[in-house]
Amino acid sequence: MKRAKKKSTQRRLQSNGHIAPQSSHIATQEDDDMYQEPHRVIKIPVNQLKLSELDLKEEHTRVLTANDPNVANNITKFNYHSHCYKIDPPGGQDNLAIHLNFEGSTLRKEGAEAREQAAYYLKYKEDLAEAKKMIVEEHGKAEDENDPFENRKNQFNYSERAAQTFNNPLRERCVSTKPPKVINFSGCVTQWEIYDRYMGDYVMQIAEQELLKGQEKRGGGSGSNISDASQNTGAAKSDDMVHSQRMGNALKKIERMLNQNVDDEIFQDFKYWDDTSDAFRDGEGSLLPLWRFHTERSKRKQVTALAWNPKYPDLFSVGYGSYDFMRQGGGMICCFSLKNTSYPEYTFTTESGVMCLNFHSEHCSLLAVGCYDGVVMVYDVRNRGNRPIYSSSIRTGKHTDPVWQVQWQIEDIAKELSFFSISSDGRVANWTMSKNELKMEPVMQLKVANASNDDPEDTLLPGLAGGCCFDFNGVSEHLFIVGTEEGKIHKCSKAYSGQYLETYLGHHMAVYSIRWNPFHERIFISCSADWTVKLWDHNISTAVMSFDLGNAVGDVAWSPYSASVFAAVTSDGKVHVFDLAENKHEPLCEQKVVKRAKLTHITFNQQDPIIIVGDDRGGCNSLKLSPNLRLNHGHVNVQQQAEVLESLLASASIKPIE
Repeated sequence: MKRAKKKSTQRRLQSNGHIAPQSSHIATQEDDDMYQEPHRVIKIPVNQLKLSELDLKEEHTRVLTANDPNVANNITKFNYHSHCYKIDPPGGQDNLAIHLNFEGSTLRKEGAEAREQAAYYLKYKEDLAEAKKMIVEEHGKAEDENDPFENRKNQFNYSERAAQTFNNPLRERCVSTKPPKVINFSGCVTQWEIYDRYMGDYVMQIAEQELLKGQEKRGGGSGSNISDASQNTGAAKSDDMVHSQRMGNALKKIERMLNQNVDDEIFQDFKYWDDTSDAFRDGEGSLLPLWRFHTERSKRKQVTALAWNPKYPDLFSVGYGSYDFMRQGGGMICCFSLKNTSYPEYTFTTESGVMCLNFHSEHCSLLAVGCYDGVVMVYDVRNRGNRPIYSSSIRTGKHTDPVWQVQWQIEDIAKELSFFSISSDGRVANWTMSKNELKMEPVMQLKVANASNDDPEDTLLPGLAGGCCFDFNGVSEHLFIVGTEEGKIHKCSKAYSGQYLETYLGHHMAVYSIRWNPFHERIFISCSADWTVKLWDHNISTAVMSFDLGNAVGDVAWSPYSASVFAAVTSDGKVHVFDLAENKHEPLCEQKVVKRAKLTHITFNQQDPIIIVGDDRGGCNSLKLSPNLRLNHGHVNVQQQAEVLESLLASASIKPIE
């Protein structure tokens, strides 16, 4: 009977497609069967879609599931137990993504819950106050006496917190250390015992010498013994830790640490100190003395050249020689570092006095040097040896007079390295570094330029003008200017070696230094022994500005951070710093650096606001510029700096060259 009922129910489901449950209670029940199943009536909605048998059997390809399609189901992992890769089946938590789960406990003051909570606390306080009042009325006691609601201390079981802490006993450090072992030793030393010891050593030395003499007299074993001895000495040197390279590097670092600790105040001033008085004085600045670099071997020599390393801003080289013809001797090159101010990092000696030097801008270890005897050399400061890697000679070509300046030239990668030099013999030469030697190529001969050709005697005096200095233009690589001993400045070109492009007349004595402005391609500056510093435009035949410093000017240099700032040194030991944008007539700083000495050279550091100046006593002083002397220090805008000089040129009423 039950099977028949189930079949009839299935037929009704297939025919109608919907089952509607009956009411919650059964209307009638038969008496003989108390557990009879309830009757169900299947009702079909009016708007139900009627499908055929084929439509009902059709399978739908799109099914809405709860699985994440972005979860990978083909992950394989390496099983170390079976030593192979196996598929990692997806788990139940792969499709679970919790973006944020935060259970807050704060309420807004304006919210309904906050107002309900405030009302509840207010009612609780009122009920508590009313209960206290009723207790006082019933017992007739004051509110403060025996208040049951007051939290009082337990008088029978109470102790202070300090009584529960453990006080550690004091102990001295010597208690936990073991005393060092002590051994009693006694002996007696007399003269004869000392004599016996020395005699024993003397006998051993004589025996070793006789043994070596006997080995040398043997015919066949002399070479092998010598080779064995050389191998033993080489092994001993390699095993010698005291004279190893690692020990040298360690000692070098320790020496730097000691110097920095000794001169800690100077290092702090170099890094952080600025003169605060510059804020209260306009148009004035000062120089802070830092270190003085010198060696015992350079006391009787003069500083003849200075050059900063282009890659390492703390390293600079100093050339030592003599400007006096009667006091010529050997020269020396010292490379100092700001990290070790007590002793030079590298030292090289030369047979003749060093007159000039220059570092290569890309190969920063190459140092070109010019000497008083006309020889030019190239050193590699990484080599510990004293010999240069290149040197000129009479066979390969050399100058016949002192070389006053050398300067590297940036060439193509395929070309060989080369540098230029100028000498008192009236020649500008180009030196090319070949595989084995320096090749000399004459670039120009400095002919004597006469101011007027009316005098017939001038035409009968042929000769060459002695060159003192030169500098190449930063934009036009073929263009360079030359200063001579006669006080004339010539504009020259590599393409025209036979004549000058222009001659500038303004100095009356030898031109010691000449420099192009690093920001403006037309401006250059010169200094001379006639006590003047002159500013030039190479399109104008006369000087744009002139400054009389009262003594012979040894050197002048442009600052790397401002187009209008330059510094010069004079023979009375003073440093003059000008800023043309602030004052066109007077220096911002005129400070005496050394006493009873002449300043010879000056150069700016490319990164730090310091300068170094050399004197004729063999010393080199480092000075820090105050804030008023480096107003444009920082990120340099080349266009803006060029415009500053353009405005200065516009203010000068000078006609250009036609």
